[in-house]
Amino acid sequence: MQYRLQLRQLTRVHLWPFDGWDIPAGRSAVAEVYPALWSHGFARDGRSGDQHDAYSIEAWLSRADRDGSLDAFLKPQLTPPERAVAQIEGWMLAVV
Repeated sequence: MQYRLQLRQLTRVHLWPFDGWDIPAGRSAVAEVYPALWSHGFARDGRSGDQHDAYSIEAWLSRADRDGSLDAFLKPQLTPPERAVAQIEGWMLAVV
């Protein structure tokens, strides 16, 4: 029973970019990120390093979604050979 539930939930998750560069509506996405890209841009406010990394990721994603720039980061300008390699080896969100 638990295994069935896990499989059912997995169909709602999009592993970016392995499952494709476009995230279908209604799906949650899992993406690799590099917190150091953003953590310096947010005040630490007493958070531990791990807490601040998590906060920075959430804050950056939220801001990028609100200002409309997230879509461009989800579809990086890559050459066809780079795109083919990235779909096998992965890609870090927001690395251009």
